[in-house]
Amino acid sequence: MRQKFVISLEGVKNELKIREYAIIEKALKNAAASLFGNEKFSFLGEAMYEGDAIESSILKGIDNLIGTLRTRNLYPIGPLAIKIAESVMALYHNEEDRSVELFFDDSELFEKNLLPARG
Repeated sequence: MRQKFVISLEGVKNELKIREYAIIEKALKNAAASLFGNEKFSFLGEAMYEGDAIESSILKGIDNLIGTLRTRNLYPIGPLAIKIAESVMALYHNEEDRSVELFFDDSELFEKNLLPARG
């Protein structure tokens, strides 16, 4: 599955918003990832977090932050959760950037042996 996460800081309190998108059309399953524009991703949901809670979790380390970011509606697998948490940490440490987009392709994770083989 190909997924996109849009992570942004909102308002003066630096609330965190994570929006999740995925390509769900079977006809596009085997197409090259570079062919996908924003119009091919379907919105799956979003999660909002209080800025103070995220900043507190960052101070406690990446594992704590991952635990804070994972919710009933947003529960990315390990390798994705790590990348999302690293991006959140970078956003809170960089005063200029207010958002970031992350793209993931499961097939790349299988090729790098980060996920167990299908079968």
